[in-house]
Amino acid sequence: MILRIDHVAVAVRDYDKAFSFFSRLFGAVPGSSFEDPRLKYRWQLMSLGDLSRFELLVSTGSGSFLEGFLAHREGGVHHITLQTPDIQKAAKILDGSGIPYFGYNEYGNNWKELFIHPRDAFGVLIQIAEFNADDWLSQAVKMPGEKKFEVTRDGEGCTLSFAHPGGGTVKISLTNDEIKKLRSDLNIIKN
Repeated sequence: MILRIDHVAVAVRDYDKAFSFFSRLFGAVPGSSFEDPRLKYRWQLMSLGDLSRFELLVSTGSGSFLEGFLAHREGGVHHITLQTPDIQKAAKILDGSGIPYFGYNEYGNNWKELFIHPRDAFGVLIQIAEFNADDWLSQAVKMPGEKKFEVTRDGEGCTLSFAHPGGGTVKISLTNDEIKKLRSDLNIIKN
């Protein structure tokens, strides 16, 4: 039912301060961002390293659903987003297990979601969503074009970069001896 944890959402009062903190100090790379005037909030997806992501949430006006959450704190973990390959199947599994959910939404073909309330998930708000992760990431953290891998040679060996099915890339550095072993293993497959 679940492919992986996609991101952790952090609600903050001071968006500019939080954005600067995570991007300047930790090198977080901004991806997609959206402001929802109806729900009165903005989200900003941020990538850290090869495969880690989080989302900044900030209220954009009075009446935002974040007001209660931020009433007595500067910020904190708001929810965890789990990626599913099939939101309808996930909903059926939850129904069959007697786990209530709410907030089912479909935003075109790009995003389908539902939520499990913290009272039903051990104190954690869980968002389950069906989506293609690369649709939401910065070009700086994705493989260029339709490539699945890339090899970059350096003095001590090489770095292999792979497109990850969860979006983004993962990099592996190999020494010259490890390259020889990989070639040998690939020749076995070829024959």
